[in-house]
Amino acid sequence: MKTSIVILLLMIFNLNAPAQDDSLTINKTTLTTAIITESVLYAGMISGLRYAWYKDVSRVPFHFYNDNKGYLQIDKFGHAYGSFLESKICYEWLRKAGVSKKKALLYGGTMGIVLQTPIEVFDGLYEGWGFSWGDMIANGAGSLFLMSQEALFDDQLIDFKFSFRRSSYADASNGLLGDNQLESLFYDYNGHSYWLSFSPSNRIPRWVNVSIGYSANGMYGEFRNFTSYKKVPLPLVERHRQFLLSMDIDWTKIPADRPFLRKLFFALNHIKLPFPALEYNSLKQWKFHSFYF
Repeated sequence: MKTSIVILLLMIFNLNAPAQDDSLTINKTTLTTAIITESVLYAGMISGLRYAWYKDVSRVPFHFYNDNKGYLQIDKFGHAYGSFLESKICYEWLRKAGVSKKKALLYGGTMGIVLQTPIEVFDGLYEGWGFSWGDMIANGAGSLFLMSQEALFDDQLIDFKFSFRRSSYADASNGLLGDNQLESLFYDYNGHSYWLSFSPSNRIPRWVNVSIGYSANGMYGEFRNFTSYKKVPLPLVERHRQFLLSMDIDWTKIPADRPFLRKLFFALNHIKLPFPALEYNSLKQWKFHSFYF
C-alpha cells in the first residue's frame, strides 16, 4: 500500500522531470534545483507516510517480516517499479544538469534503493509491519534494471510501466479494497498491472511497442482471502496470477520540440496505455480483453 503512494507521487513528480538534454556542461542551477526539489519532496513523502501509516501504531523493537508470498508478489513488482522510477528521475535530472554518465549512474541510478530503504527501516519499528528483505531485493532490482540498461545500451530498451483500474473485487469488498478510485489505488492490488514494454523490430516505427504484463486477481487479503469484512460476507473466489500480452506506445520516441511536451511524454512513458490484451492465467484460462488497463 505504501508503494502505491510512492507510485502516485512519482507520476506527479514526473511532470517536473527534465526533458532530454545532450549538454555535458555542469549547470549548477539545474543541479541545485534537482537536489533541493528531491530532498523536499522526499522529506514530505516520508513525513506523510509516517503520519498515515504509523500514527496510531505502537512502536516496537526492530523486527523482520517475511511477506514474500503476499498478494501473489504484486507488491514486490510495485517496489521494483517505484525504485526504478526514482532512479530514472534522479539519473535523468543529473544528466540534464551536465553530470557525467558514470557519476549520474552512481549517484542518481542508485537513488531508488537509497530512498526506499528508510521506509523499510520504519516498517521494522512498528507493530503490524516489519523490515522485509523481499522488499529490499525488489527495490534493488528496480534500480539495477535502470542502471544496467544505461550502462550497456546507453538507453532504456525495455521500459517498466504501470497501469491501474479499480477491480470488480473492490466493488464487492465492503470497503476492504477501498471505497473509491483513489482509495482502491492503495488497497486494491487486483487492479495493479506491471509491464515491460519494448520495440519488437526495427522495421516498424520506434514508438510502437509490445508489452508483457503481470497482474493478479481474486485477492481479499495479503496471504489468504478473508471470508468477511466488517461483518459482511465476502465472495468466495480463487486467487490467481495473470500473464498479459498487449501493445503500447513509447512516447519518448515521438519527436517533440517544445520542452513541456518532452516533459509530458517523459511522464506518460511510465504508464501503460489501454489497449487490447491477451491473458493467460494460473487457472489455465485464455482470455481476450478488447480494452485492458
